[in-house]
Amino acid sequence: MWPKSPKRRGASPRADRGRRMALFAALLGLLGLGCPRLDMYDQARYETQEASSVFPDGAASQRAPEGTVARGTLREDRVLYTGTIDDSTFASVLPLALNRAMLERGRERYGIFCAVCHDAAGSGRGMVVRRGFKQPASFHEARLREQPVGYFFDVITNGFATMPAYAAQIDAFDRWAIVAYIRALQLSQNLELETLTPETRREIESALRDAERAASGATSEEAH
Repeated sequence: MWPKSPKRRGASPRADRGRRMALFAALLGLLGLGCPRLDMYDQARYETQEASSVFPDGAASQRAPEGTVARGTLREDRVLYTGTIDDSTFASVLPLALNRAMLERGRERYGIFCAVCHDAAGSGRGMVVRRGFKQPASFHEARLREQPVGYFFDVITNGFATMPAYAAQIDAFDRWAIVAYIRALQLSQNLELETLTPETRREIESALRDAERAASGATSEEAH
């Protein structure tokens, strides 16, 4: 057991109680000094859709003046933001400069948002289709190869049939990057070998021979 502390001579119980109360009050004062002010957290403000007597219509939330545009949302370039030239004509030319960086960005975004349905080659046999989802059309059908680039931008923006709209998930610049990559996919599957440069043709033919040899080797191993 801990030894009892000796009682001080001449200290009455009332005096001890008074000292304890004084110490307790001092501690409360120190705690009070440490409490932050909540004026900015609990400031007087109107909540969303709250009534107000300040405005004639009695609503605290006011509409922006007619004709105003939020900073960074002015969309004067119709082709860039809609993929259309007018109400009945899709754009036939990309509104952005086509380069390798754009195609790389399009390939990345396509892999994230599109390949799950359209597959990596664009034939419409993505993973969700193999799990029972409705199969989309192949990008390599003649009907889609002949569509202008604005058509694909419009479909990504607004959706089509069972495909949802992706305007909220993919900004306009990335949508055009995806469209450019879709065009590259279409060319890759429908390009005549004779139109390629001799160097590119040799590279493709070499890759095809390597693939055939690899396939033959796998077949031989399975036979054994």
